[in-house]
Amino acid sequence: MTGPVYVTLEGPEGCGKSTQAQRLAGDLDAVLTRETGGTPIGRRLRDILHDVTVDDLDDHAETLIVAADRAQHLAQVVRPALAAGRNVVSDRSVYSTLAYQGYGRGLPVDEVRRINEWAIGDSWPDLVILLDADDEVLTSRMQGRELDRFERAGDDFHARVRAGFASMAAADPDRWVTVDAADPPDAIAAIIRAAVSERLGI
Repeated sequence: MTGPVYVTLEGPEGCGKSTQAQRLAGDLDAVLTRETGGTPIGRRLRDILHDVTVDDLDDHAETLIVAADRAQHLAQVVRPALAAGRNVVSDRSVYSTLAYQGYGRGLPVDEVRRINEWAIGDSWPDLVILLDADDEVLTSRMQGRELDRFERAGDDFHARVRAGFASMAAADPDRWVTVDAADPPDAIAAIIRAAVSERLGI
């Protein structure tokens, strides 16, 4: 590709994507950001979404809050960085909403996609790195951690999220690369870096 690129790391809870996003951004000298909470306004929205005392948030309202965070994030962080010639690496993106609010919450995925298409326009990631591992690995990584509202959503919810990510990756192999999150961190970083070089030429 010519010009700056927008790469996102996706995956279920405990997959290690935040660590790998940081490493990749350093390797690419890219802007490192995240969804939700990548802007001051987004951090306030994230507080609502992840607050374990919030137990009556409607799934549709949750979806709209996430889309609002994303619209602000694209307008304030991602598009300006790309326009300035900087690569962008994001810890989560629109695909997490499709996985969590669509597949996970059971809302119609096409409707969730339409809402987010309106929120972000044509600012879809150029490459998606999906980190995944089996349930035993992911569960072991969550032990002893203070869980947020999404992390407490239950095994069935997280199974649907994982299945959603896998389905999206299978449907769009030119955009997605799946990496085994059970590998050692250094090996994962090397695989991701090689994939970015092969797919995007950087």
